[in-house]
Amino acid sequence: MARTQSWEVSDELGRHVAPLVPWAPGRPASGSYRRRPGGGRKPLADRQIFAGIVYVLRTGCQWKALPKAFGSASSVHKHFQRWRGQGFFLALWREGLAEYDEMEGIAWEWQSIDGTQGEAPLAREAVGNNPTDRGKKGQQAQPAGGRCWRPAVPYRQRGQPA
Repeated sequence: MARTQSWEVSDELGRHVAPLVPWAPGRPASGSYRRRPGGGRKPLADRQIFAGIVYVLRTGCQWKALPKAFGSASSVHKHFQRWRGQGFFLALWREGLAEYDEMEGIAWEWQSIDGTQGEAPLAREAVGNNPTDRGKKGQQAQPAGGRCWRPAVPYRQRGQPA
């Protein structure tokens, strides 16, 4: 059995993702377009683009370090930006959450909130000033043997004696 990496997109995941991929903006129907020989790269398949995006997000590599097997890095990044703007990843997250809820069941009744540490503005009077802030800003001592730095000459040309 072949071992798959965490960034590889399986066929099953590809089938789930395919209906959610937004349509690319097309060309106006008023003109006639024909691709010239050697006129740029061929368009990438949505599956290949998604596989490249998953690779970058799972490995943490830079977009420009994307292997050539996924196509042009700038093209994959352009599609990522467009899909993000069109809400593709939010729809994908919602779809995955709904599928997980069907499989395992999410306890929607019980939720918790994660907190962060921050300043408590109402507790400042009770606690007092920060112990590292001694209120001596602007009165720093000069280095030993040092003097205030001032240029010897306000302006001079290159090669002009000091």
